[in-house]
Amino acid sequence: MSTANTPAASKDVPPGGAFLFQEVGASPIVTPETFSEEQRMFFRTALQFSHEQMLPQADKIEHKDNVLLRELLRQAGELGLLSVDIPEAYGGTGLDKTTSLLLAEAMGLNGSWSVTFGAHVGIGTLPIVWFGNAAQKAKYLPKLATSEWVAAYALTEQGSGSDALGAKTKAVLSPDGKHWILNGSKLFITNAAFADVFVVFAKVDGDKFTGFIVEKDTPGFTVGPEEHKMGIRGSSTCPLYFEDARVPVENLLGEVGKGHKIAFNILNYGRLKLGAGVLGGMKLQLAEALRFAQERKQFGTPISRFPLSREKLARMTALIHALESMTYRTSGLVDARLAARDKSAPDFESHLLAAVEEYAIESSIMKVYGSEALWQLVDDAVQLHGGAGYIEEYPVERAYRDARINRIFEGTNEINRMLITGMLLKRAVKGDLPLFAMAGNVAEEMARGEKPQARTQDELAPQEVAAEAAKRLALHGLSLAAQTFGPELEKHQDVLAALTDVVMDAFALDSMVARARQAATDGKLDPVRVALIRTIAFDSTSRIQDRMRRALCSTLKGDALAKELGRLGTLDTFTPYDPAEVRETVMAAVESAGGYPFAA
Repeated sequence: MSTANTPAASKDVPPGGAFLFQEVGASPIVTPETFSEEQRMFFRTALQFSHEQMLPQADKIEHKDNVLLRELLRQAGELGLLSVDIPEAYGGTGLDKTTSLLLAEAMGLNGSWSVTFGAHVGIGTLPIVWFGNAAQKAKYLPKLATSEWVAAYALTEQGSGSDALGAKTKAVLSPDGKHWILNGSKLFITNAAFADVFVVFAKVDGDKFTGFIVEKDTPGFTVGPEEHKMGIRGSSTCPLYFEDARVPVENLLGEVGKGHKIAFNILNYGRLKLGAGVLGGMKLQLAEALRFAQERKQFGTPISRFPLSREKLARMTALIHALESMTYRTSGLVDARLAARDKSAPDFESHLLAAVEEYAIESSIMKVYGSEALWQLVDDAVQLHGGAGYIEEYPVERAYRDARINRIFEGTNEINRMLITGMLLKRAVKGDLPLFAMAGNVAEEMARGEKPQARTQDELAPQEVAAEAAKRLALHGLSLAAQTFGPELEKHQDVLAALTDVVMDAFALDSMVARARQAATDGKLDPVRVALIRTIAFDSTSRIQDRMRRALCSTLKGDALAKELGRLGTLDTFTPYDPAEVRETVMAAVESAGGYPFAA
């Protein structure tokens, strides 16, 4: 499968979804090894803040100490950690998106704090950054940059979660034209108990989905009691009520009827940042699980010496490496699209939105892969703790409860699985991605029994072949499904979800192999990176074949199904290796580092 000539804003920056059509390593990618010193400095500052100021107070946070949360936000503001996404003209630093994601990672060591921080700097502040007019930005952003004011985001309602446009809250213009009158309610609003500024969505005249900036002392606006949650208990979560709430007309955010642009762009960016946010928690829990396993003895031996314990720790490390590789590759693509833009130009935000939207496919992958990788990791961490993992005294108990929400946040994983394949097909239909042409080539290759070949003959050649095979299978499956179901395909969620898993595994393998080769010293691959990639490849190659069988069995019947199932073997890229040898290569590095072995 040759590199596709896909359209891009710059000849050097591949478009969203291009990883499926380009060979492994076709373009350089951003990785932690390529971070600038400024990016590392911000990350170290934020990580030090989390370890020294936030984590020692985790128990207080867990018990809903909202005063403490505001104080921590204030301290973070003093360090410049709240202003990275705010333009310099409005009190921010206006740094790149990779730096923004690094801060999300550093703040992700505790679930409740991560959600509090993320809601303020992300979904609470960014709608004003991206869609506010000059007066709104001047009024709100300087105070949000320091956390003099705290922000919240109000989208969800009783009958509208992932279906954001199904909101029932209404807004009508007052007879004197000076206020919007809001009536309705919102649910599950983060930071609600102590926020000063809320971005609220309502339907003007009952049908035009629109954004508004609502201040906490708005007449007719009240905040309900705290919800008592299974996880992220320390974050504030309350309902909001609007009873003839009078919002000044100047607080309309964006345009009437264009609220979906705000909501969907915020969700895209939130999904990308979730991938980075869970990385912080994953790295901390790996280190904690390793330490516990080294201290805990059974039969006179630390459980960290038992092969099945070491297998879990190695798998945890591999999941981190996979997610990290994909996440910063994607933020690097967003930054590359903006590299030549003048940040002070009036149209910069529009270019930023376009760049974020361009990589909506990758952002949804970060959301799904990241939340499920975190869940696997904390589940293994609890298992390593044994009975202690069920006791509140041990932080892993809290981490386990906190992790569950991530598969619901920012659009459920079910919705995002539909989005990933749905966006690929929509872009293909528009001619933005050569999916159908490439799928035709793949079908011919499979009919001839041809397997992909590695461009680089090194230790990772089998994993390069596995990545290329996964891409071919994804393209072939999507094309067959589109031909079979046509415009009805979106109703066949089982097919789309199975193919999404193939797409995600392809992106993970592609990113990890490209990263390892870029990081090679004098052409010599790091054996630890090779072992991590083999760990992921061993699981993903069998999963890819399983998901393809599921998709094919739900798409075809009779002889057509039998033919396609027979062809699957052509792209079965299982490569044997000694799992104990791979495991021990990873564990030697993990034990030496006391956790994740690749520091940013």
